[in-house]
Amino acid sequence: MTSVFPDLEPLLPRVSKPVQYVGGELNAQVADEDEWDATPVRWALMYPDAYEVGLPNQGVMILYEVLNERPDALAERCYAVWPDLEALMRERGVPAFTVDGHRPVGDFDVLGVSFATELGYTNMLTTLDLAGIPLHAADRDETHPIVLMGGHAAFNPEPIADFIDAAALGDGEEVVGDITGVVRDWKADGRPGGREGLLDRLAATDGCYVPSRYTVSYGDDGAIAAVTPVERAPRSVQKRTTRDLDDWPYPRAPLVPLAETVHERASVEIFRGCTRGCRFCQAGMITRPVRERSLQGIGEMVDAAVRASGFDEVGLLSLSSADHSEIAEITKGLADRYEGANTSLSLPSTRVDAFNIDLANEISRNGRRSGLTFAPEGGSERIRRVINKMVSEDDLIRTVSEAFAQGWRQVKLYFMCGLPTEEDADVLEIAGMAHRVIRAGREASGRNDVRCTISIGGFVPKPHTPFQWAAQAHPDVVDERLRKLREAVNADRRLGRNVGMRYHDGKPSLIEGLLARGDRRVGRVIERVWREGGRFDGWSEHFSFERWTAAAEAELGPLGVSLDWFTTRERGRDEILPWDHLDSGLDRDWLWDDWQEALAGGEQDDCRWTPCFDCGVCPSTGQDIQVGPSGTQLLPLTVADPVGGNRFGSA
Repeated sequence: MTSVFPDLEPLLPRVSKPVQYVGGELNAQVADEDEWDATPVRWALMYPDAYEVGLPNQGVMILYEVLNERPDALAERCYAVWPDLEALMRERGVPAFTVDGHRPVGDFDVLGVSFATELGYTNMLTTLDLAGIPLHAADRDETHPIVLMGGHAAFNPEPIADFIDAAALGDGEEVVGDITGVVRDWKADGRPGGREGLLDRLAATDGCYVPSRYTVSYGDDGAIAAVTPVERAPRSVQKRTTRDLDDWPYPRAPLVPLAETVHERASVEIFRGCTRGCRFCQAGMITRPVRERSLQGIGEMVDAAVRASGFDEVGLLSLSSADHSEIAEITKGLADRYEGANTSLSLPSTRVDAFNIDLANEISRNGRRSGLTFAPEGGSERIRRVINKMVSEDDLIRTVSEAFAQGWRQVKLYFMCGLPTEEDADVLEIAGMAHRVIRAGREASGRNDVRCTISIGGFVPKPHTPFQWAAQAHPDVVDERLRKLREAVNADRRLGRNVGMRYHDGKPSLIEGLLARGDRRVGRVIERVWREGGRFDGWSEHFSFERWTAAAEAELGPLGVSLDWFTTRERGRDEILPWDHLDSGLDRDWLWDDWQEALAGGEQDDCRWTPCFDCGVCPSTGQDIQVGPSGTQLLPLTVADPVGGNRFGSA
């Protein structure tokens, strides 16, 4: 084991943003040679995207700390390298490396890859190839790392089943410790059974799915006929659920980037899970049940993060942060603590029905009053019933009117296009909503400089949601509706000039849909795209729709299926879905019933505050919903000088 930096350093002046490859960030951890030699299990944690996207990722940062605190493990990080450096690395024989110790990825015991989106699959193949790790799991031996997949996309790992050795389902804090123990003991026992012996042990570990321990057969209609476990593998694999988040207060010391990143703040997850029941939202479905952090736990995490990092912004994160049962106490307590300092608070986009001006005032008390972000998701009331996102337009107008009256000047609204049962009229109502926001803002503020930005993404049906059976809209349909929407926004120039419109065409969404709901046959499409130059498919400047469609036609056609078969086709109730043997805790019949309810335009309440709807998660995971109020107050911790000097003034 040696650092590749002496070979890497001469290449850096020849590539864009070389600082992203040098490591040495504040709070980074690097083991010396003696620690490396003495540590039984070594992890390379990868986020398969550029440094600027990957470094702030909360999941990787948490596991990085959790593993490095263990006496039997160490962890280093790696990210996808840009094509300019990839070409030079191939030319000079430099292998894939970690940014901490610049050690070859192939020297680690486990390569853990966290996928927030399926469009990072080709980047994983690049890293495997650069590392000298065979692309296909079947070609690896015990000298190669175990390639482990995690993240939300792991709930359907079948499209990359040929390339990974295992997938970890659900929360990662505890399962990475179990995997570490399995690898440690296998090595200590003399590696019995070789690599296959280790995979058998992983297949017997709760939350670990080993694709090679399952065979898949297909019927004449192209659908899956059966998924059969082999040897002693379980019939289904259940996700892992971290029970008490206060026991896992990570990250304690956030990484501070050297290069510009998409988020530069200390992020604190205030609760996990969501029971709002938005039918399109995979994250909300697979992270159930809701588990809140306590006021004390949140306060201590914010304090530790600010002291360790020096960040001047703290993001209070969750899928719907304003839904925390004590969000008012949290925001007031933190605003009081940091009043007069330069530390500001932020929330991700919030629901209109969970928002109030008092909350917004507390969030902005120590920071600038920039913009408010809401996610109605659907333009019409009818489509919002279909997706179970019951945001009243009257409530939205009332909320933004009060905000504009209090001094805010801009609002951002998120929507989707291509939702099930959607028609042109549903999308065109987005324009009317944006115009009414501008009128209300002008009237409330007495100013004409208020702005509304509408951001629209293409809808992708995801596994383990009620929409997993839905047909995805074709890109031509999505693009035509967006064209009509743009015309409708600009039809009234007096209002339209104050409305910004951001959107992506429907083509990347269709490929994401192929990768999200595909089965093992899709792996050959991914490999062909990669061999033909596919990299960074989540970036518009690198994505090639033509490359993907040509590869899908060439690889899937001889098998009797197609890109459209995997995407724009509606599934039937009895069809075996590629992920049916992977248990998110949700009852399949409940999901189907909710899909039928969606088609009928029926709504479902939040089960945090209503009787149980029998989705199946709580009994299957052995974990009930955890909500306050706790009746406590935020600890009155003093504001200390952060790392790097006193940036906040006196406490």
